[in-house]
Amino acid sequence: MRHARRRVVRRVTRLAAVGGLLLGGAMVTNAVASEPPAPSIGVPFTAPPRTGEGTDLVSRLGNSRTAGSWIDKAGRPVVAVTDAKAAAEVKRAGAQAKMVEHSMSDLKSAAATLRSAPRVSGTSWALDYKSNQVVVRGDSTVSASDWSRMTDVAEGIGSFVRMERTEGTFTTRINGAQPILSTAGRCSAGFNVTDGKSDFILTAGHCGPDGSVWFADDQGRDQVGTSLEGSFPGDDYSLVKYDGGRAGKDADVVAVGEGKGVRITGVADAEVGQRIFRSGSTSGLREGEVTALNATVNYPEGTVTGLIETNVCAEPGDSGGPMFADGVALGVTSGGSGDCTAGGTTFFQPVTKALTELGVKLIVAKSAGGAGAAPAPSASPGAASPGSSAPITGTDVSTLLSRLTDPRNVGPGMLVIAGSLIALVATRWIRAEQDRKAYRQYYSATWG
Repeated sequence: MRHARRRVVRRVTRLAAVGGLLLGGAMVTNAVASEPPAPSIGVPFTAPPRTGEGTDLVSRLGNSRTAGSWIDKAGRPVVAVTDAKAAAEVKRAGAQAKMVEHSMSDLKSAAATLRSAPRVSGTSWALDYKSNQVVVRGDSTVSASDWSRMTDVAEGIGSFVRMERTEGTFTTRINGAQPILSTAGRCSAGFNVTDGKSDFILTAGHCGPDGSVWFADDQGRDQVGTSLEGSFPGDDYSLVKYDGGRAGKDADVVAVGEGKGVRITGVADAEVGQRIFRSGSTSGLREGEVTALNATVNYPEGTVTGLIETNVCAEPGDSGGPMFADGVALGVTSGGSGDCTAGGTTFFQPVTKALTELGVKLIVAKSAGGAGAAPAPSASPGAASPGSSAPITGTDVSTLLSRLTDPRNVGPGMLVIAGSLIALVATRWIRAEQDRKAYRQYYSATWG
């Protein structure tokens, strides 16, 4: 009778321990599932500037009274004005005013004169709002005679046209010597877009003509889609239509390398002084600042106008990659000079113009609050390469481990599991001791 009671107690204890393990496991699982994923991306997001305010003032006051706007280091809008009355209106609107000599009409007229002059490959010009000048640059391929001719044109316009020589060469960022991702060369995907019927990748137009076939691997086995509706030169954008017609899960995420991604929440025009990030399949994630707008670049393949000029670096293969700020899409990589060792200048095709011309819309996060919304949590794009638009799946391993080891999230469940394990071990030990004791008692009775 006593042995029977012991067996019942042991069984009840084991059942309670097993139940405790199941309960503790459920508590841990629930804690991990309910805990919101913390951003694990290494991008130092800034407080969104009051973008658009300076642009609105310029539009309202007109090109003859203003000369562009930019964002200062504190994120405040600054508007260049040509008269005191315009300055007063800017101040009343809550922005800063800077008196300048030359209006936007003067700057645009100078750019038009440069554009009408004989084309010189390896040159570029952009409207520098901060200095109230048009900056003309010539790379190392521009001959002394061509540069002299350009200088004569600039002097004929006026002293507000500044001439600069730059190291390196202005080139598009495609590189056929690298692993091939398309039939025309290696580039980076930009943003996912849709026309309501099919989904596409928005990338650079110089990456390949219509009909170029794109692959996700360098063996040409995993076909992604086909290029169509490109524009280059003149502009620098094109669409790659997905073979399956859909971009897949988490199409609102762009990869930034090391298995990380950023959710895109909207689209906007870039502003001078704005801090930006660029991602590409060659050089990964890089940061910089918008230095000028309405830039013109004379690539060897042709002239592209209306570009965003930045001081962020890029390298061959980065073409078409996304440029964004605080989760807002701004541009796709066109080309530039220099590299990510020495630095350089990189130009971007504005996304807003590309979307308008192509008649497509950006695929953004459903919870997006538009431009200026708080940065969305990062995502883990698995094996997606930087700048790609591949479907984003999975949970970041480091984030999961941090949740499991955080006592605030799973402490109670872990305590239940630990107590249950101790109970199981204790019952096994007690039973083993009882068995050994019974064994000794039985056989000791038979000894002489």
